[in-house]
Amino acid sequence: MTDSADPTRFILIGTSHAGNVGAAARAMKVMGFRELVLVAPRFADVLVQEETVAMASGAADILVRAKVVGSLAEALDGVQVACATAMTPRDFGPPTHAPRDWLPTLAAAPRPVVGFVFGSERYGLANDDVYRCHATLSIPTSPDYGSLNLAQAVQIVAYEWRQALGGFAVEARTPEPAWADGAAVQGLLEHWQRALVHIGFLDPDAPKKLVPRLNQLANRARLTQEEVHLLRGVAKAMLEGRR
Repeated sequence: MTDSADPTRFILIGTSHAGNVGAAARAMKVMGFRELVLVAPRFADVLVQEETVAMASGAADILVRAKVVGSLAEALDGVQVACATAMTPRDFGPPTHAPRDWLPTLAAAPRPVVGFVFGSERYGLANDDVYRCHATLSIPTSPDYGSLNLAQAVQIVAYEWRQALGGFAVEARTPEPAWADGAAVQGLLEHWQRALVHIGFLDPDAPKKLVPRLNQLANRARLTQEEVHLLRGVAKAMLEGRR
């Protein structure tokens, strides 16, 4: 059952809201995971409902690939490490970990086939389902309010698991800036000095330390070539505006 290219399975038990299934699929896809299994969902056709597809928002391929089974035992077929997600204290059961603390250890080679198990929106995981798992993940939340929406919980666990596996590189959205060199900055300062004298702001006979201070300001700002052109345009307008 498990995809060899992505040995991670997200298992949702007893889901009752179509939107949560779609949002969970989206949460998985943005983190690079593909295998979704639903255990006894409230609606048998939940994977094709309009709200599910709408909330998946481009992750319809996850829904097409998803499986519906009747029991957690079936959903865990092939899973080597099952992780329950729950926040309710229990008298006994598998050890409880925060995802960020424990998942890096789980991700260490050799990488196992991992299944993340989520309970229903209304009741969470039943004790018997938790007892089937090797570990319990508890997402740290405010002590005053710890109720997470199902899809939110899937997103957090998917993100933490992806980070534990090495994460994705952040892609630059803008080109690398072209920094102005010293000559360009000095040309700008000379231009501004003429403009400030022209409008009467700078007395050339008593300049004090205005220009050196502007020089320090420009250095701290670390101007780009484009910004130098912009500021020289302002200086040009100042020179022409008094004529």
